[in-house]
Amino acid sequence: MYKNRNDNGRCNICGERVAQLRKSMLPKVSQRGLADLLQLQGLDVDKNAIQRIESGQRFVTDIELKVLAQVLNTTTDELLK
Repeated sequence: MYKNRNDNGRCNICGERVAQLRKSMLPKVSQRGLADLLQLQGLDVDKNAIQRIESGQRFVTDIELKVLAQVLNTTTDELLK
């Protein structure tokens, strides 16, 4: 059977880690601020997309994962833990 959600029903693995890293950024970065930083890197996301990623309601593409890792100053492997 095809499975595209975690056992906990979330649509992504990285959302909780994205939220953790965003909240630990100095100076503090809001979801809107993170969306702005991602847009500066050419990734077309808005505050609502960030909220849905962090809550596990939205799938994350490999391209998005790569840019998230760059902006959050981490690796893709770290986001997938």
